[in-house]
Amino acid sequence: MKIELLYFVDCPSWKMGLENLKAALKAEKVDENIELIQVETDEKATTEKFLGSPSFRINGQDLWPEDRRAYHLGCRIYKTDNGMRGVPTIEMLKEKIRRFLT
Repeated sequence: MKIELLYFVDCPSWKMGLENLKAALKAEKVDENIELIQVETDEKATTEKFLGSPSFRINGQDLWPEDRRAYHLGCRIYKTDNGMRGVPTIEMLKEKIRRFLT
């Protein structure tokens, strides 16, 4: 399983996203490395089809896919049980990870 977290340095949420991802993987007993992909330019955002920071991919698939025509550096928000947040909850990540375990 290939696990990636895409981010840009100035995003205030990416480190919490990484922590939540680590916790979700541990809870699901997934012992895989997380590849951190730093997106530094709009050109790289386009190449990576970057949906915002932080973004999570498993085996090349964004866990919260969106149809887009243009890509750029920006923060991403997630709809959680506690409203819109800069990161998905651990439970949300666990649910997405489970889809790749079956």
